[in-house]
Amino acid sequence: MPQSLSRILIHLVFSAKNREPILTPAIQTELHPCLAGILNYIGCPPLQIGGMEDHVHLFFALSRTQTIAEVVETVKTSSSKWIKTKAAAFTEFHWQSGYAAFSISQSDGDMVVTYIRNQAHHHRRMTFQDEYRRLLDRYQVGFDEKYMWD
Repeated sequence: MPQSLSRILIHLVFSAKNREPILTPAIQTELHPCLAGILNYIGCPPLQIGGMEDHVHLFFALSRTQTIAEVVETVKTSSSKWIKTKAAAFTEFHWQSGYAAFSISQSDGDMVVTYIRNQAHHHRRMTFQDEYRRLLDRYQVGFDEKYMWD
C-alpha cells in the first residue's frame, strides 16, 4: 500500500495548575481558537474545543505522525507561553502536569462535540474533579486518587 492513512479521534482533557479558575470567559474566547490553531499547525484538525474556568476539552483527529504525548506537550507548552503574554494575571500560569486522553469512535463524535459545547450546563451541578472521575470510569481508565490532583 503506497499511502498511510488514519482517522483516530481523541478527546483530551486537562486543567489549569491546581484547578485555578483563571480561564475566564473573556480569555476563553481567545484561548479556544489559539488551541485550535496549535492543533491545526501540528496536523491534528480540531473538531471541538471548550471548557470552563479551570480546564479545557479538546476533541481532534490525531495526526498519523504524532503521538498523543507529543501533541499534549506541544499544545500545553505553546498555549502556556501564549497565555502568559495576555495579562499580568497570567504571568505565572501553568497547566497541570497530567492529562486524560480517550479514543472516540467516529459514530460517537457528535456526542462528544455536544458534550464539550455543553460544559457550562454540566458544571452547574458537577465539579471538574467529579467530571474527570466520571470520564475515567466511563472509558475504563484505572486511576489512583492520591496521584490525580497536582
